[in-house]
Amino acid sequence: MTNNLTNGERVAWYRRRRGVSQAVLADMVGRTEDWLSKIENNRIELDRLSVIKRVAQALDVSIGDLLCEPSLVEWTADAAGRTLPALRDALMDYRQITVLPQTAVESGPPQLNDIRGRVDALWAGYQDAKFGYVTQTLPGVLRAAQHAVDVSSADDALRAHAQLALTYQVAATTLTKFGETDLAWIAADRGLTHARYSDNSVASASLLRAVIHALLSNGRYGEAVALTEQAAAHIADTVDLTTPTGLSVYGAVFLAGSMAASRLDDPPATRTFLNEAEHLADRLRYDGNHLWTAFGPTNVAIHRVSTAVELGNVQIAVELGPQVNTAALPVERRVRHSLEVARAFSAWKRSDDALATLLDAEAQAPEQVRYHFIPRQLVLNWMRNLKGKPSYHLAALAQHLRVA
Repeated sequence: MTNNLTNGERVAWYRRRRGVSQAVLADMVGRTEDWLSKIENNRIELDRLSVIKRVAQALDVSIGDLLCEPSLVEWTADAAGRTLPALRDALMDYRQITVLPQTAVESGPPQLNDIRGRVDALWAGYQDAKFGYVTQTLPGVLRAAQHAVDVSSADDALRAHAQLALTYQVAATTLTKFGETDLAWIAADRGLTHARYSDNSVASASLLRAVIHALLSNGRYGEAVALTEQAAAHIADTVDLTTPTGLSVYGAVFLAGSMAASRLDDPPATRTFLNEAEHLADRLRYDGNHLWTAFGPTNVAIHRVSTAVELGNVQIAVELGPQVNTAALPVERRVRHSLEVARAFSAWKRSDDALATLLDAEAQAPEQVRYHFIPRQLVLNWMRNLKGKPSYHLAALAQHLRVA
């Protein structure tokens, strides 16, 4: 019903449904009635998640509802027509939360090297922004990894738990992309449990990052900041920070925390987390991808852009964003940065630059651009504010995003 509304128009729709005036809603979120009027009439953009969260809470709707995030199942499916439902079934399988083994699902001795290869392929697919492939493949890998945990010998059990933990992490990370916050939380929590069983401090640290992202996707920014601080202290005591993998996982936790702090509207905490991450990136000295973190100096730089946008420092994002060379990063990271740059360009009234940035991003990762709320809302706002016909490229992009 609200699929083709801008964020502002959707605020008006939910406000009227709740039966409150602009003055009342504006007071509830600590803004002026004039500000809310401009939001609802698309004269200014509602794009900061910290503000979106306050508005959603005042309207008694979820952030996902207010952003109208499309479900992955709307646009990709396997041969049986099941993607997200199949993954949901795998996560909710009762045999994964009881002592009953899954021998009826997987037979034969576990091949841990094969499972590790399948988990690595999932992470590679995620970083290539091939989310349909990841979602279709995950249920089978989850079953295989769970079976390995159930039947492995004592010597192999720790490795099996570590691989299952990392499988749950890629599930949580992918589900977070699609606004499936409850499923992401289940996956992150279950993954952390298996990481602890693995007695692998690096795997546990990596899953803590997944939990932080799950809190972020649920709009629990304060808790995500608190967990970042607790996780950092724990990692400093338990992980070998002389290794590239240890440094990368530690730094990635601070980057997740910086996003949480910026959405909490806490500039000092944001700077602290970013500075810690930068210090670790300087120690690493290159853009690596240890344990699929994509951590290094460039990832720190793009988080400075993302947090600047979240904090409303659009000029910083406009100046810094285009200067960041993301060529060494995985596709998912490059395109996510492009979306932030496009958002900053649009807020700075440089719509042509924003559109060009989105078109380039779509060419690299059509699934990622088609799903994310930023391009959908930018295109909707541009279409609403046009005084004539849209350009060929804008009209085509609108059609691809299904907001035409």
